[in-house]
Amino acid sequence: MKTISIVTPCYNEEMNIRDCHAAIRALFENDLKDYRREHVFCDNASTDRTVDILREIAAVDGDVKVILNARNFGAMRSNYNGVMATTGDAVLLFFPADMQDPPELIPQMVAHWAQGVEVVYGVRKIREENATMRLLRGLYYRLLTSLSDLSTPPGVGDFQLVDRKVVEAMRRIEDAYPFMRMMTFECGFRSVGLPYRWVERRRGVSTNTIGSLVDQGLNGLVTNTLAPLRLMLFCGFGLAALSLLYACFNLVIGLIYYRDIAAPGVMTIITAVFFFGGVQLFAIGVLAEYVLAIYSQVRRKPVVFERERINF
Repeated sequence: MKTISIVTPCYNEEMNIRDCHAAIRALFENDLKDYRREHVFCDNASTDRTVDILREIAAVDGDVKVILNARNFGAMRSNYNGVMATTGDAVLLFFPADMQDPPELIPQMVAHWAQGVEVVYGVRKIREENATMRLLRGLYYRLLTSLSDLSTPPGVGDFQLVDRKVVEAMRRIEDAYPFMRMMTFECGFRSVGLPYRWVERRRGVSTNTIGSLVDQGLNGLVTNTLAPLRLMLFCGFGLAALSLLYACFNLVIGLIYYRDIAAPGVMTIITAVFFFGGVQLFAIGVLAEYVLAIYSQVRRKPVVFERERINF
């Protein structure tokens, strides 16, 4: 009997953990009864009763495994560490504790995998969230997929079922800040997408702040594309060309109307100084993101430090 692994990262999810566990267990008792279940919960140093509830579940369900992090390492690192700890023949990379991604789609994913597809990914065609966030997310993912060399449709998240060979290929990518939703496409393999509705959170409060979303977004851009660096290069050439044209224009004007000009263009100088100063700061900031990515990589520290494992 083949094993399907499900990975659920959690942080302060005491209101959702039991329902999440029950939903996955029900799937394997009905639609997926021909498969063995391995449900890995990765707790990111929760401060509520999440850990106590996970211990209670693991004590009565041997198919549940729990990883307790020593501290909060961020959702992406914790999730990746859980994926690397799985042993299943296929792995659902991410199933949220709040079940915003539908568990009903998992049997369809498994059916495609059983037919030989190595990567079955969900596509968030409809998002139940406010219009502003929906617009910003849509713009970001269109930007990321258009700038990247990888062929990734917009709306793809970490809700993906992948074959064991894909997980082992991902393991060979030594990344200090893994961006899994793109990592599977970087590995290649046959893939198919399934559209679905991404529902709003029913209970509890999301711990994904604006700061963490920006951090994850920048990581995705830095990890998967060199476009920001090349944009700086082209902007530099363009600004240099405009500066030369402007200098020639001023030279001609000065030679023709020298006697009519009372004073140099002070405002032009001030504007130019502030403009080029802003461009330089922007360029330094982009370079700093890549330098920080390199710095994190060369330190070669573990993605996560664990405090305890249960049922492994």
